[in-house]
Amino acid sequence: MNVPPRVALFADCYHEVNGVANTMRRMVRFACDRRIPLLCVRAGAETRSFADGPVRVVEYQRSAVRLPVDQDLQFDLLFLRLLPALRRELAAFAPDLVHITGPGDCGALGVLLSRLLHLPLVASWHTNIHEFGARRLDQALGFLLPAWRTRAAKRAESAILDLAMLFYRIPSLILAPNRELAALLERRTGRPVHAMLRGVDTDLFHPERRRASGGPLVLGYVGRLTPEKNVRLLGEADRALRAAGVRDFRFLIVGDGGERAALAALLPEASFPGVLKGERLAEAYSSMDLMLFPSHTDTFGNVVLEAQAAGVPVLVTASGGPKYLVDEGLTGSVARDDADFVARTVALARNRAALAAMRSHARAAAESRCWNRVFSDLYESYALVAAAGGGPPEAPHPAGAKC
Repeated sequence: MNVPPRVALFADCYHEVNGVANTMRRMVRFACDRRIPLLCVRAGAETRSFADGPVRVVEYQRSAVRLPVDQDLQFDLLFLRLLPALRRELAAFAPDLVHITGPGDCGALGVLLSRLLHLPLVASWHTNIHEFGARRLDQALGFLLPAWRTRAAKRAESAILDLAMLFYRIPSLILAPNRELAALLERRTGRPVHAMLRGVDTDLFHPERRRASGGPLVLGYVGRLTPEKNVRLLGEADRALRAAGVRDFRFLIVGDGGERAALAALLPEASFPGVLKGERLAEAYSSMDLMLFPSHTDTFGNVVLEAQAAGVPVLVTASGGPKYLVDEGLTGSVARDDADFVARTVALARNRAALAAMRSHARAAAESRCWNRVFSDLYESYALVAAAGGGPPEAPHPAGAKC
């Protein structure tokens, strides 16, 4: 990589506890470490601006007129008030391009400013908002007959996807976290799509943290406890294990969200330590024998990589991005559907030798996925967009940075 492009990053998530926010924080750290000028615009607890080495940070406090999107995420309906001040910030920074991370208030500001200042626009897709919305609606309509509820959720999912595709026709380049999404976005928007994967901290998440085994089998889950994560399936897995005569196990559920109370009722003997970070999270992973990740909507699955880095095999579903992180029988298993997920949980719980054999393969798989390579490849895509001047960029040439 020669002189890196100057990027104005509009991050819809940054301080929250989720994979997207973690990726954005890692990107800022990468720019700081490499001394790459970067402007990062994001929401925060107060309106302020400051320099963090080569990174210029502009945070804005959302107004009281906002729409709740998730437990810790809102859409500021008065976001246009921020346009003049942010336009001055961009003019002073003089970026080569704008990168938005989604259709939130921050992303909308990035789109408008890219057009006002005639800058190339890059948009990354991180969340399947159509599936997210459909899951939430399905739960909210629980008072309806199942057939009516399903029909309403499917229509909502289709409508949200159509709107999202209209939004993603705006940028010159789209970044996607898995092959399935890349094909969908390319087909529906007509825009070129490059890969934007994610990495893992293999120093923090490490098998050496694991203490002596021999106690109950630890079945873990890490992530938000929300409908789109399909966490209630863990209750079905618990019932199936007991029905199959498997008794020597316990659940460790790391995270928080609106489904916590329901899940605690389904798993009365489980441990719920809440949201963990840093060393405590790393130790939680290392105590697991198998991680269960029943989500059908995740586009990548940072927690899958974190578990693998800790030497923990992972059971995932065949929907979404996590399946691309699992080698069947080596680093975990991929279930066809919910019933198969439950059946595989029972089969794996009965085969501790197989789980132990997967540990080294899981670790080896994670070691090839570092943040250095992710962001070096990302800046290669940025350079192609900047060189195209707003037109379609060339096909990517991965930077091939070492981990």
